[in-house]
Amino acid sequence: MMTEPEDERTDRGEAAEIVHKARRKQKARRHQEQSPWYGLGMFGLVGWAVAVPTVAGIALGLWLDARIGGQTSWTLVCLFGGVALGCLNAWFWVQRESRHD
Repeated sequence: MMTEPEDERTDRGEAAEIVHKARRKQKARRHQEQSPWYGLGMFGLVGWAVAVPTVAGIALGLWLDARIGGQTSWTLVCLFGGVALGCLNAWFWVQRESRHD
């Protein structure tokens, strides 16, 4: 009867323990209820994801209006562009966070 060397048995035991802990952690994540803080955090994330490009678009539009002028209101054009970019940004973040659900 041949026995395994001590090192191989220890390695196998450690690997099994790591696998067991990883499975337990995955199971806990699946059954974890999301707290109200998670919802508030997501609400804030979406708000900032839309607000920052919108304000940046307005600033760019005001700058363009001061430099170029003309009949086109660059402030409005950049405002709509910033809102559209912000909505796409928010959609990206919501999709990314919802993958974990």
